[in-house]
Amino acid sequence: MLTARAQQRGMPVIGILHSQTRGSEAARLAAIEQGLNESGLGVGRNVTIEHRFADGYNDRLPILAADLVRMQVDVILANTTPPAIAAKAATATIPIVFVTGVDPVELGLVASFARPGANITGVTFLSNKLVAKRLELLTNLVPGSAAIGMLAAQLNPNTETDVRDALAAANVLGRALHVVKVPPDGDLDAAVTALVQQRVGSLFVAPQADVRIWRDQLLALAMRHALPTSFASSDIVAAGGLMSYGPDQNDSYREAGIYVGRILKGEKPTDLPVLVSTKFEFVINLKTANALGLTIPPSLLALATNVIE
Repeated sequence: MLTARAQQRGMPVIGILHSQTRGSEAARLAAIEQGLNESGLGVGRNVTIEHRFADGYNDRLPILAADLVRMQVDVILANTTPPAIAAKAATATIPIVFVTGVDPVELGLVASFARPGANITGVTFLSNKLVAKRLELLTNLVPGSAAIGMLAAQLNPNTETDVRDALAAANVLGRALHVVKVPPDGDLDAAVTALVQQRVGSLFVAPQADVRIWRDQLLALAMRHALPTSFASSDIVAAGGLMSYGPDQNDSYREAGIYVGRILKGEKPTDLPVLVSTKFEFVINLKTANALGLTIPPSLLALATNVIE
């Protein structure tokens, strides 16, 4: 059975709170809808969605979250960490399902993975825990002693941790790491140029959702400056990045859609344990490697779960 509030007013409403833009989230929204379909719910058929997009400006999220609360949506799906923080601050009663790349216990979103407590649960793919491994893979793909450049979003709540972990990993690998933090209104061209001026030989992009808004411009800049790139998400590699290592994010969003469906049918967030992604991908784009004049060692190609040719 659907929630009582939904039954009273007809079709239930899911509010989805985004840090990013509608265009950057298309694949993940399709995965959410797939999860809803698996729960027997179809958008426009027996459920509706209200989207709120911050367009890269996280300071807008509290207002957008409050708007969804005023609407009395039946569930809020928080797309990435900043929306999850804003949604939790906005309501203690409307159920919240988050999708995040960080540890939600460390962040204070939930009490524990097994018993999240209160009105919130969700899915995590812990991509920030893979920073060291991803940096190691990049140095294997792009051998040599050149420094590595790192881009991170200045206002992302995970930036300090991501930079700290990357610096520690680079130190272990014996490589210098130069970091540029990009503000919401920042000039991405200038940020990449600043790294090029420091003679970096590759570009390591923080595992943050902000990157999805940068995608097309960032890939163009990387190709212009002949910089091999490393990302946390495979869809950016499919669009032209060199490599990615991380969880299958679309599967995590599908799982979040299923959780939303289960809550709309009467289950409580506190009874739904936080799910941890178990599907990981190491993706290499051979076309991009060839354009950069890189030869990928056969041993690394053998490790890849997907090679784009």
